[in-house]
Order: sequence, then C-alpha cells, then structure tokens
Amino acid sequence: MTLLRWFGRKTFSHGVHPQAHKEDTADKPIRRLPFAPRMIVPLAQHLGKPSRPIVKVGEEVGRGQLIAEADGFMSVPQHAPATGVVEAITLMPSAQGPRVPSIVIRVYEASNQEVLWRTPRDIAALTPEQIVQAVQDTGLVGLGGAAFPSHVKLKVPAGAVIDTLLVNGCECEPYLTTDHRVMVEQGRDLIRGTQLAMRVVGAKQAIIGVEDNKPDAIEAIRGHLPADGSIRVEAVETKYPQGAEKMLISSLLGREVPSGGLPAQIGVVVNNVGTLTALGRLLPRGEGLIERVITVAGPGVKKPGNYLVPIGTPLRFLLEQVGFNGREQEVILGGPMMGNAVASLDVPVTKGSSGVLVLSSSEISAETRRIHPCIKCGKCVEACPMHLNPTQLGLLAAKREYEVMAERFHLKDCIECGCCSFVCPSSIPLVQYFRIAKSILRERAA
Repeated sequence: MTLLRWFGRKTFSHGVHPQAHKEDTADKPIRRLPFAPRMIVPLAQHLGKPSRPIVKVGEEVGRGQLIAEADGFMSVPQHAPATGVVEAITLMPSAQGPRVPSIVIRVYEASNQEVLWRTPRDIAALTPEQIVQAVQDTGLVGLGGAAFPSHVKLKVPAGAVIDTLLVNGCECEPYLTTDHRVMVEQGRDLIRGTQLAMRVVGAKQAIIGVEDNKPDAIEAIRGHLPADGSIRVEAVETKYPQGAEKMLISSLLGREVPSGGLPAQIGVVVNNVGTLTALGRLLPRGEGLIERVITVAGPGVKKPGNYLVPIGTPLRFLLEQVGFNGREQEVILGGPMMGNAVASLDVPVTKGSSGVLVLSSSEISAETRRIHPCIKCGKCVEACPMHLNPTQLGLLAAKREYEVMAERFHLKDCIECGCCSFVCPSSIPLVQYFRIAKSILRERAA
C-alpha cells in the first residue's frame, strides 16, 4: 500500500470509482429548514446503550433541554430539538426496521425556537478528562454515519500513545456533500474542534485529509490553519472508500491497522470533519447536539441541497419541503454505497443521518434487482480495499457457514463499504450477506 504514496499519490490499493453525482449540491450553501409539527427523538441514535428518558408525557420542554440522560459510559444523552410539549414516550418506526423507544414532541408553532438551554464553558481551564465528559454531555456522536459516541473515541486506551489525529474530510460516498459544505462554511469551528481533540488524545499533529475533487474546501480550511504548523490539510486521491479510516490512515501515513485492531494501536485517532466542527461549536457554548447538516439529493427531489435539520424531523416532512412528489420512489438514508433503504417515511432524521437520497422508480428496474449466479470473474476480489475474498465469503454466507467466514476468511475485517456489490456483474448483494453474517455472529456471542 505504501508504494502508491512513494510515487506521489496519496491513496490506497483497490477500491472503485463510482460516478460522483455531487454537482447538484456541492456549490449550494447550507440552508435551514422549517420545524416539523412533531419531532421524534429515538433513545438509541448511537452505538451502545440507549438513553434514559428524564421527562414525562405532558411536560413542556425548551429547545436544547436535556430530555434523556446517558445510561453509562457507552451511551449519550438526548436534547430537545424544539420547544414544545412531550406528547408521548413510546415505540416509533426506525430506519433499522423495528420500532424503537422514542420521545415524541409536539412543537409550539408560535415559538421562535431559540436555544434556551446552554451552559457556557471555559474550555481552556478544562482537563482532558473533563473535556471527554463535556463531549458526552453534548450527546455528540460520529456524524459521518457510524454514530459511534465521540467521547468514547477520544478516550485513549491504556498504554496507547497517539501521535497523529487524522480528520476525515474525504466524503467519498456519491451524492453526499454535507462535509464539503461544512468545510467551506465552518472552517473556524473545524479548527477549534480539531485543537480540542488534539489536546484530549495528546496528538502533536493533525492532518485533515480531503479528496482532490474539493479544491474549494482545501483552500477554505487553509485560511483558518494555525501558524504553528500543528494542523495541516492534504489532498488525497478521489476514490471510494477513501473516507474509511483504515484507508485514510494508509493514504496519509502509510501505516496499516492490524487485523482486528484499532487505529490507536498504531498511534492514530480518526474523526470526521462534521463531528469535530460540531465539537468546536457546541463545547464552548455548552449546548447539546440538536441539529445537523444533511444532503438531500437524487432525481426524485426538486430542490436538492444541504439543509440544517433538527434531529427528530420525520422524513415525510423533510421531503415535502424539498419538492418530493410522493410517487413511487426509493428513499435511502445515507448514500447509495453504504446507506439503507427506508420502508416508511415516518422515520426521523437521527444524529447519524448524513443524507437522504431519493431515486426515481425509472432508475430501479427489475433487472438491476435480479440476482444471477456467481460467474467467478474475480472483480470483487480486485475491488475489495481490505484485500478479502468476497466471492468465497459469499459462497460461505449462502451455506450459513458464519464461523468459517470469521475464522478463516477474516469477515470481521470487512468494512462493509459495498465495493464488492458495486462491481458484481451478477448483482449479488454481497455486502448485505456480510452484514447479516456479522449480525448473527454478534447474537451468538451474546
């Protein structure tokens, strides 16, 4: 992998080059959407234990108010995305399929929706441990899509020494331009958040990696870089999945994360630009995470763009605001490579929602859905950035040999990027097979 860097190209081996489809939103400034009449705040918007509600039905809440507290270290709190009254605490639809415990807020239409709850902090006076606690108090999670609690990622494992913080500004997923616009418009908050993260993890340097198809973002960031040279921005090759943390580490540092290991083992912590930008904005103000920027795009949308959306906004309301005609469509939460189709428009925007993609029915023909037998062409092997054998893994998944997949063919190293499914001429949904296999193995282990 490092050979590619020696020839002047900051990249990794394998991967794919899907069509970008970013031209409709990349140049459009972030705009705020109206508030929906009702907000649905799931208690499980993150990896780890769900939050515990601390409000009751009928209780009035102010925008930014704590409404559910963290249940342990591997958990984050939830804050009211709008001023209103708690209408219900009940099971509501989720993007994952099953209904999940949620707090439903009926929004006061006459409210100006000013943030009413905040506790400003003197960040310079806080210790690294206090900053970690403050990050948890904001309810911040990875905004790139994984929704991993940010304070957990900033807690360096015992014995690990971090020398570099990598900031992921690649946004290699087609259609999505959320991070692009954040880098262009909110560079000051990004650098502040990066400096805070460096303090916490003890890194002496930070590198912001941006794909070379975003020159305006690179220039915008350079205008905010500190004079001491501790933070720099570098362009990497535009290729999918350049934004996967293991790929970015390889491209920028030439290091390889051990199989089954974590970046901290090789002295690195990786964070998304959107996450650190939110950290730099929310921590000094003492506010909770109650809204995020989302790319809404695709042929089924009349007004594609990047929108600042309150967390808990139902997809139905969001799509009505951007010109969704309501005819037969497929709605994907996230991007086309790693996102998931939603079965109901009643599911809400969550902290991990980076985009909403609407594809028209004319683009989803029956032929593209039909699965054909594997022809052993090897294209998936050539595309896999983790150098796995998706063909063999797919055959084992069909036979439900999940333990063999994990023990002999390194299933756990699969980053679920979808490259294998993208190049498969037989339309075999390999990455979906692998996700199912991992889920079953986790259930058996539990």
